[in-house]
Amino acid sequence: MHERIYLSAPHMGGNERRYIDEVFADNYIAPLGAFVDRFEKAVRDFSGAGDAAALSSGTAAIHLALRLSGVGEGDRVLASTFTFIGSVAPILYQNAEPIFIDSDRSWNADPGLVEEAIVKERPKAFVLTHLYGQSAEVDEIAEICDRYGVVLIEDAAESLGATLHGRPTGTFGRFGIYSFNGNKIITTGGGGVLVGNDKEAIAHARKLATQAREPVAWYEHEELGYNYRMSNVLAAIGVGQMEVLPERIRKKREIFDVYRRELDGIAEIDWMPEIPGSRGNRWLTTLTLRRSDPQRIIEALEAQNIESRPLWKPMHRQPLFRGAKVYGGKVSEDLFARGLCLPSGTAMSSQEQERVVRIVKETLCAR
Repeated sequence: MHERIYLSAPHMGGNERRYIDEVFADNYIAPLGAFVDRFEKAVRDFSGAGDAAALSSGTAAIHLALRLSGVGEGDRVLASTFTFIGSVAPILYQNAEPIFIDSDRSWNADPGLVEEAIVKERPKAFVLTHLYGQSAEVDEIAEICDRYGVVLIEDAAESLGATLHGRPTGTFGRFGIYSFNGNKIITTGGGGVLVGNDKEAIAHARKLATQAREPVAWYEHEELGYNYRMSNVLAAIGVGQMEVLPERIRKKREIFDVYRRELDGIAEIDWMPEIPGSRGNRWLTTLTLRRSDPQRIIEALEAQNIESRPLWKPMHRQPLFRGAKVYGGKVSEDLFARGLCLPSGTAMSSQEQERVVRIVKETLCAR
């Protein structure tokens, strides 16, 4: 049996071990230290955001963004339905009501449905997901949210390095979040960052993330806080990873180009589109099949020790959100039924990618 090919395995750049050794030598293991500051600066410089707070996860970043936006019990919050649970669960943390927005042909949230839902529901905020590393129509959506006074929170967990009209995703709304989970384009092993131009709000996020401790000698608490800060060890990994992010984006796009070149002759396959004016990071190579069951490919790859995955199951179809309001729904349901993600790790060799291509071809051509 061949060595396992993972969907998107961590890929170290070379300096991470040296930076971790520096952390150990200084004995600043946790909770904070110089590398947290360096990591925040690296993300801030790369994204162009006014400020950045390093946190324990992207989900924690969304939670703090909602809290800082004044979302509370009974408030309505719009959210992309075609996404991961981490985008939406923080709405429940605040005892707010999620209302889901379907995708359009770009696979990301439909701006027309966003405006319809805002007019009818009067939400306080919208958590917009940039799916699979591809920018949504965020400029249009940001204008709609601004017109109606709705706080836009960009879930750019999957799209670090993606741009629309040259502007990085995560920087169009009041807040943006990035994830550095183990399978993302770069990783800290587990972590996230909250970005925004309101430096006072980001400073408040840092306070809330450290149990909302007041600046006195003893432990004094005037408001509810959380244990959400990133450790100095993980931040050291992040500093090393940020150094290789442009190369990782280049490699992810190259992997997609190889898949498209080798499989484009199969009329059965449609690729996730890249909207005009955008440049995605192609975190995962994703596709839909016109007639075949994607589970056939997933099972054929798994039989050869290769990991692949269905597309996200829409949130409005999840048992947890049974009965929740949804605007549209059929587009994301169809994508879920017909789509899959192919292995896209940047450490994957050309020979390993050839194996994946061969199995996909054999499976789709077998009748």
